[in-house]
Amino acid sequence: MRIKKLTLHNFRNYEEETFCFTDGLNVLTGRNAQGKTNCAEAVFYLCTGSSLRIRHDRQLIKRGESCASLRAEGESRFGTLTLEADIFENKRELRVNGVKVKRSADFLGNINSVFFSPGELRLIQDGPDERRRFLNLSISQTSRPYAQALLRYNKILDQRNNLLKNRDVSLVLDTLPVWDEQLARYAAVIVRHRAAYLKELSPLAAEAHAFLTDGAEELALSFDQTYPEGEEEIAEKLMKELAAANERDLRLGFTTVGPHRDDVKISIGGADARAFASQGQARTAALSLKLAEVEIFTRLAGEPPVLVLDDVMSELDLPRRKKLVARTEGLQCILTCTHAERVLYGKETNKIRIQGGKIVK
Repeated sequence: MRIKKLTLHNFRNYEEETFCFTDGLNVLTGRNAQGKTNCAEAVFYLCTGSSLRIRHDRQLIKRGESCASLRAEGESRFGTLTLEADIFENKRELRVNGVKVKRSADFLGNINSVFFSPGELRLIQDGPDERRRFLNLSISQTSRPYAQALLRYNKILDQRNNLLKNRDVSLVLDTLPVWDEQLARYAAVIVRHRAAYLKELSPLAAEAHAFLTDGAEELALSFDQTYPEGEEEIAEKLMKELAAANERDLRLGFTTVGPHRDDVKISIGGADARAFASQGQARTAALSLKLAEVEIFTRLAGEPPVLVLDDVMSELDLPRRKKLVARTEGLQCILTCTHAERVLYGKETNKIRIQGGKIVK
């Protein structure tokens, strides 16, 4: 998978600009706050329909403008395609090959992408929300059933939580079993996919971590919950847990059990990474997860994803920089940095210099 051309209009600090990318390593250079990260963000947004930097799409619109548009011309083993997004103050429109898509799930998987920036330390250092978000976005790119189950689960979860705030306790208790049955059914799909994904991700992340650290440290991933293997058994288990938590949920006003509360344990050398990892260890662990994600996408999709590395080199020592560049071999990589010579190491690259939201020829 690759993106050949990217056009931005009123996106972040870009008024109008077109980027042409090559198959291998594309290096976006320039001083800080010129638009390198904004370009990287646009690539990921068109691949996934979401940004890892903001929560509201309207923040992507150039200041003083009412809308932004993004367009990418790409290529996969299924042929050429275009991905487009028009972003307005209170809505957006996504199109694939000129056809509007009604659901975000239908926008995923056309061109897969893996994004890494210094902010991805949240994966290791922050709470469970970040690790669930990583799993949800990663699995959704390669599994439409997962993306659809997640969407339906969240809608039912919102409805159940609203019901729990109702002061008519008898009405709530009579109605909860209906929502619980639906919630457990979609939860089972989510849990099964997460378990399968983590089973594949864990050894790949451990291998990438050993590569980056020369085997000095061991990375391990595991669920903090234990579930049966089959979907029916998972659903039955969750139904029992939901029923047992009814009184507590009523008291608190929200649902306290289910995959929306699960977490992934990350350990380095047997120690909890969130509690004990240094800044450097957390950075290497997060990068290892992303490199493992690249491998999984390649296996499942039959071709590598677009790898976006934003301002990573400044945070790594020289040996790790060289190792990281070596891992980009054979896939399209869009990398941002202030000085291109830090990452080239004799590799042939497509260098694009950015200044004030414009490409400098």
